Amino acid sequence: MLVCRAFSDLFRSKSRSRLGLLVTGVVGGSLVALYAAAAPFVAPALRKVCLPFVPATSAQVENVLKVLRARSGTLVDIGSGDGRIVSLDLHGFQASGFELNPWLVWYSRYKAWREGVHRSTSFYISDLWKVSFAQYSNVVIFGVPQMVSLELKLAKELPRTAKVVACRFPFPTWVPERTAGEGIDTVWVSVPMMDSTVFLKLLEGSLFEKPLTN
Repeated sequence: MLVCRAFSDLFRSKSRSRLGLLVTGVVGGSLVALYAAAAPFVAPALRKVCLPFVPATSAQVENVLKVLRARSGTLVDIGSGDGRIVSLDLHGFQASGFELNPWLVWYSRYKAWREGVHRSTSFYISDLWKVSFAQYSNVVIFGVPQMVSLELKLAKELPRTAKVVACRFPFPTWVPERTAGEGIDTVWVSVPMMDSTVFLKLLEGSLFEKPLTN
């Protein structure tokens, strides 16, 4: 009787041990799979400066739509993320997005195809410093504080009729001609012009911060 009970206890102990290993394996595998699926969208894709993807809020998107409503022509979203700005129902625009993270670009292309706007949109895997934006009349960027270098680049390349819509942070020296929203959802609309005083300071390096790398 004692021998049977001992074998019974041993069997139960092994069963609990196997069940524990199975549960641990399932939970661990699920976490790894979740990380693998989410990491390409959140990771900064080997950027020199860590700029993880942060999705735009619905209020930010609505404010961008509001300030672009009377505009048309070519549009570019610099650091287009998941492509939600480029894929908006923007009548009269030929929209493009530039993003360094290939996973986000592929996802944006699929999303544009699914929503039926792939003929009027395009997405590119590219470093913003290696692209000329001279052909665009409308620019959208969800910025970071280190935007002085980008301000100079856009002022040199964009046509004088262009409008630049900055979200989350305004450009440091441009005086916006219009704003929409408030707080973190504010967007600033500016004309890409550089006055001579600011330009000389930029050349001297007194306004330069750490360069922004997309």
